[in-house]
Amino acid sequence: MRFVSWNVNGIRAAIRKGIDDYFESLDADVVMLQEVRALPEQLPKGWNWPEGYQVHMHCAEKKGYSGVATLSREAIKTVETGMNGSVDTGDSEGRILVTEHQGFTCINTYLPSGSNKQERQDFKEAWMDEWRVFLAPYLKMKTPVIVCGDLNIAHTEDDIWNAKGNAKSSGFLPQEREWFTQLLNDGWSDAFRNHVGEGEKIYSWWSNRGQAWLNNTGWRLDYHVVSANLAGAAHSCEIYKDERFSDHSPLTIDYRI
Repeated sequence: MRFVSWNVNGIRAAIRKGIDDYFESLDADVVMLQEVRALPEQLPKGWNWPEGYQVHMHCAEKKGYSGVATLSREAIKTVETGMNGSVDTGDSEGRILVTEHQGFTCINTYLPSGSNKQERQDFKEAWMDEWRVFLAPYLKMKTPVIVCGDLNIAHTEDDIWNAKGNAKSSGFLPQEREWFTQLLNDGWSDAFRNHVGEGEKIYSWWSNRGQAWLNNTGWRLDYHVVSANLAGAAHSCEIYKDERFSDHSPLTIDYRI
């Protein structure tokens, strides 16, 4: 089965850049989008999601901000949003969408960024702590759980082009990287890294400033974090770079499920 995680940095902008043909070529079973930044009624008139998918959106209360969407060819049995945390009660920023399918569960997540100011960094780290607790019960499920999303953290030096220069940057802070290590120690598995191995510097996000895209000076911020019963099940991984619809590239992983 093919699963895709992709921060589209605004679905309306991606549509204008010609995302439709790429959607068709994906041939994915489940697509999890982050930073959709649109309410259903704000989508372009006459435009439709790809045929054959059941679509659920979880939008932020603030228009044009955040939001996630999950597309699935498989029937979705139940849908839940948020994590009932105290940091963002009711998930007003539209960051978590849980969908239960026949035989597996998907958790679409857009983890906050802390790059703007210290207040947002504090919010991010509190949110991270709550999210880790929220995820823990899913590790006990008998069926596979796939957590996909823009987690706004580069875990190791393999996941960033300039580790020394970004040691004090949000997204590569020591406490963030240690938190990610603890998350994996809980029993989750970084499917992409496990498949490609250590030492491979492959990125999924490039700043719009300067020539980051052309020079491949990026970060790996987009992940498939899977439960132990799916560890080692990935048999194909790709971060698509032939076209650019967003500052993030889609991460596609095929699993033996």
